[in-house]
Amino acid sequence: QVRLVESGGGLVQAGGSLRLSCAASGSIFGVRVMAWYRRAPGKQRELVATITGSGATNYADSVKGRITISRDNAKNTIYLQMNSLKPEDTAVYYCNLLGLSGTTYWGQGTQVTVSS
Repeated sequence: QVRLVESGGGLVQAGGSLRLSCAASGSIFGVRVMAWYRRAPGKQRELVATITGSGATNYADSVKGRITISRDNAKNTIYLQMNSLKPEDTAVYYCNLLGLSGTTYWGQGTQVTVSS
């Protein structure tokens, strides 16, 4: 079993920054992709950013230029550096891991609130 634990969420003013972390532990036998998703109140879950095992990244258009996903393979941790935050970035952010076996795992989520 794989466990994902997010941290780093909180309340920040518009224009501020936050860095989210997601630590993976357990029976990790290979990772295809790790990602950050978010769900804003009253909206569907949205893919924010992905990073492959080789480090290739991809971003939603709404966050390009403001948000950076990165990983530390030695720590089995991925990060989401969020700058120039906007009120519309307010959401619960979830970490996701897609293993080589095709199994998907989710973290419990961390709340990000951006005040105007």
